Amino acid sequence: MTRSAKNTLINIGTWLLVLIFFFPVFWMFVNGFKPEAIASSVHPKVIFHPVMTGYHLAMDRGMPDYLRNSIIAATSATVITVVLGIPAAYALSIRKVRSVENSLSFFISTRFMPLAAVVLPLYMILKNLDLLDNIWMLAIVYGAVNLPVTVWMLRSFFLEVPLEIIEAARVDGAGLFREIVRIVLPLVLPGIAAAALITFIFSWNEYFLATLLTSSEARTTPPFLGSFVDGRGQFLAVLSAAATIAALPVIAAGWIAQKQLVRGLSMGAIK
Repeated sequence: MTRSAKNTLINIGTWLLVLIFFFPVFWMFVNGFKPEAIASSVHPKVIFHPVMTGYHLAMDRGMPDYLRNSIIAATSATVITVVLGIPAAYALSIRKVRSVENSLSFFISTRFMPLAAVVLPLYMILKNLDLLDNIWMLAIVYGAVNLPVTVWMLRSFFLEVPLEIIEAARVDGAGLFREIVRIVLPLVLPGIAAAALITFIFSWNEYFLATLLTSSEARTTPPFLGSFVDGRGQFLAVLSAAATIAALPVIAAGWIAQKQLVRGLSMGAIK
C-alpha cells in the first residue's frame, strides 16, 4: 500500500472517529429545537418543524441565575488556583524547596481520596459556619479541589524555562518578584492559559459538590440540568436546550484560548 493510500485511510478513520464522538453533541443540539413529543419519541425523527419552546422553558425556569452562579464560581476558582498555583509551582521547580518529591506527592495525594469521603465533614464545617448555599464559599472549595492539578501542570511548564535566562536576570539585579513577573511568566503564559482553562472547565462541570453544598441561592448549572429528569419522565427537548446553553461558555472559552491551549499543552514536547 502506498503512503498516499495510507494517509487517505488515516484521514477517513480520523473523520469517522470525530463524527462518532461529535454526534451526541449534534443530536443534543438538534433535540433542543424539537417539540417535546418528538424529542421523547422512541422513533427519532430527523425532519421536523423546529421550535424554540425548549429554550423558552429553560429560561422560564430561571436558567440565567444558574448560569450566573456557574460563571462566578468557575471564574473565581480559576483565579484562586492560578494565583496560588504560580508561586507554588515556581517554588517546586525553579527555586526548589526541600523534599520537593514529598511536597508533590502530598499535592497529588489530595486528589486520590474520593469526594464522597470528604463531603460530609466539609458539609458539617460549612453548616456550623453558616456558609452553606454560598457562591463564594463554593468557589473557594472548587479552587481547593483543583489546586493540586494546577500546581502539577504549572510545575511542568516552569521546568521548561531555561535556567540561563533566569540566572542572567539575577546577575542583572532582578529581585524575586521581578524575576517571576518580568522573566518567567511571559515564557510560560501559554501553559498558564492551558491550566486556567482546564480549571475553569472542571469547575464549570462540577456536579457533586454543587448539589450537596447548595440548595437555591448558590446552585449552579449542572444540578439545574439534573432537575429536568424526575419521576414524571425525561424532558429531553428542554434538557437538550438547557444543556446546549450551558455548553456555550465553555466552548467560547476554549475557542478564544485555543492557540494558547495548544501551545501550553505542547510545551516541552519538542526540544
